[in-house]
Amino acid sequence: MDFSSILLFLNSVFLEDKGGGIFGFLGGGAGRGALGSDDPIVKGLVLTAFAVTGFGILLNLFNAAVRKKMVDRTKLARIMKETRAWQKERMAAMRSKDQDRINELNKKSSYMNKMSMEMMQMNMRPMMITFVPLILIFYLVLPVLFSHIVALSPISLDIIPGNFFHLTCTAEQAADTSDVCPVENALYLWAWYFLSSIAFSGIIMKVTKTSMDLS
Repeated sequence: MDFSSILLFLNSVFLEDKGGGIFGFLGGGAGRGALGSDDPIVKGLVLTAFAVTGFGILLNLFNAAVRKKMVDRTKLARIMKETRAWQKERMAAMRSKDQDRINELNKKSSYMNKMSMEMMQMNMRPMMITFVPLILIFYLVLPVLFSHIVALSPISLDIIPGNFFHLTCTAEQAADTSDVCPVENALYLWAWYFLSSIAFSGIIMKVTKTSMDLS
């Protein structure tokens, strides 16, 4: 999954908006604090939808560029291949109950843990660089440029349990004149950015050869 999705989750947990509680700007709570502007610079649903998608693509390209620059793909592939081979061999030994082989493989546990930690650090380093600009763009730039509602969905996309936040407006929100939702199943700005970013992240990682799948 693209880092933008992690960013959105962290954003929803740690950043508090005005009026909707800690999850308000993601469509939870009262809904008035939803991410977006009452008088956006970019107007119109079609233009807004394409523009937000463009932001998602550009930020994915930025992530890929940083990752490509900072991560040694050859070393990462070697570590992943080595750890996977060890895990596969260990699981086979455990299934066959070959205690001698299990004991022999367990001797490499500390080394494999070290390799796994190094692999994690290699993947975390680009995130440390991209986190700040992404959080600033998402929280400070997008709400000024775009309206609260970006697109209209034919069906409800609220598949996440609970009432902490919504991808689309509910019927109750649409009926509330004080809410930002004009109609039921309208997509919030953050939701469209989230979905479009996820949709293109895999393609961009494949094209730029920055995918975690190094097989």
